[in-house]
Amino acid sequence: MTVQITIDNRKRDASDGKTFQRIDPVSGKAVSVGAACTVEDALQAAESSAQAFRTWSLTGPTERRRILLAAADVLESKMAEFCRVMAEEIGASQLWAQFNVGASAGLLREAAAMTTQIKGETIPTDKPGALSMTLRQPVGTVLSIVPWNGPVILGARAIAYPLACGNTVIFKGSENSPRTHALLAEAFYEAGLPPGVLNFLISAPADAAAVTEALVAHDSVRRVNFTGSTKVGRMIAQTCASHLKRCLLELGGKAPFIVLDDADIDGAVNAAVFGAFLYQGQICMSTERFVVDERVADDFVARFAKRVAALETNLPSESPACVIGPMIAQGSVQRINQLLDDAMGKGAKVVAGGLAESALMKPTLVDGVTRSMAIYDEETFGPVTTIVRVKDAEEALAVANDTAYGLSSSIFSADVTKALQLAARLDAGCVHINGATVQNEPQAPYGGMKKSGYGRFDGSAVIEEFTEVKWVTVEPSNQPYPF
Repeated sequence: MTVQITIDNRKRDASDGKTFQRIDPVSGKAVSVGAACTVEDALQAAESSAQAFRTWSLTGPTERRRILLAAADVLESKMAEFCRVMAEEIGASQLWAQFNVGASAGLLREAAAMTTQIKGETIPTDKPGALSMTLRQPVGTVLSIVPWNGPVILGARAIAYPLACGNTVIFKGSENSPRTHALLAEAFYEAGLPPGVLNFLISAPADAAAVTEALVAHDSVRRVNFTGSTKVGRMIAQTCASHLKRCLLELGGKAPFIVLDDADIDGAVNAAVFGAFLYQGQICMSTERFVVDERVADDFVARFAKRVAALETNLPSESPACVIGPMIAQGSVQRINQLLDDAMGKGAKVVAGGLAESALMKPTLVDGVTRSMAIYDEETFGPVTTIVRVKDAEEALAVANDTAYGLSSSIFSADVTKALQLAARLDAGCVHINGATVQNEPQAPYGGMKKSGYGRFDGSAVIEEFTEVKWVTVEPSNQPYPF
């Protein structure tokens, strides 16, 4: 069955009838077929969104809250279906699928609560008898472009927050997870969202650039939010700049995890296993670099390697409780093996796992990584993580900051004062002291620095992202002017 696009709450095929396939990297078989949206389809979606904005932007906060709360309930009712589809389509474990759906329901409820918190302010003025104030108003249509790796949670935030602020949304799902993203969109339709307020599009990879360009260029699209790779994010930013459109970008990461000499080693290992290997390391905030004080490095690596070697690797569709499933594409195998070969050729040692023979790769830990190796700062985005040994806390901070990225990070230390001082100097949008790099709460702002992008999702920060500030004055009509 082909996953269709949805415009005005009506499902339809692509205007030219074209489709694309999502191929399973292990079996080589098609697991999804999607309608390949055309530029014509995209423009129709934009016109629909512009029309719907006229009424949705005037809808009161109680009604917007009601729909978002209903969508949260619908999402939870589809938990089993999401688990099945995500296992088949993107190799997600039951744990990862359940987290996606559960966290998304919580996010929708947080967004629902936000509908009455969108406020302006009064401003002191020197004009006698005048009132000066600001209004916060919805911006128009928001184009939300979402990846496959956290398909529900990343999709939900890209839809719910703009809707809560009174905007309409064009939701462009990933070609790697069309069934999952269609399920997410359906939850909003079933919750009672009016036609045109959320339009759902998917496109074939070859058409993605043209479709995105057409949408960004459309007059009704006033904001763009994109989650994905730094490479594509840069292209999105350039396209937005050419059309003077503001964008929010959450891009790649190379999350560092500092282990100081006074750290709770067992606690650090527990966080390490979770942060590095949840969804086989294919999360933007996955821990890709463990920066470990050499005085505790041997102990940490030995315990970590033992835990890594015990993780179950399997197909989630056959073993839902497995931790490590297949990588998203066969191309990941060659890319990761090249990084491992380069590191081993320059002196690094694989202490758990090893080279990938297929997309179903054993979890791998590489010790002795140095700056001369490509894996030091290149995203692996797979079940591979690295150990960099350092002499002290200052060198640990220098290594942690020695990256093009700045998304999530962790510091393990018994000295919280020292850890806080380091956290203030760490170039990352998120720092978790004695916790894993993989964390998300809808009330906390989330985003990156440097090549990890700019802007913030979650928390009250989204109000700034998805509203416009307008200055309004009310003045005496008979006030004097200098001429």
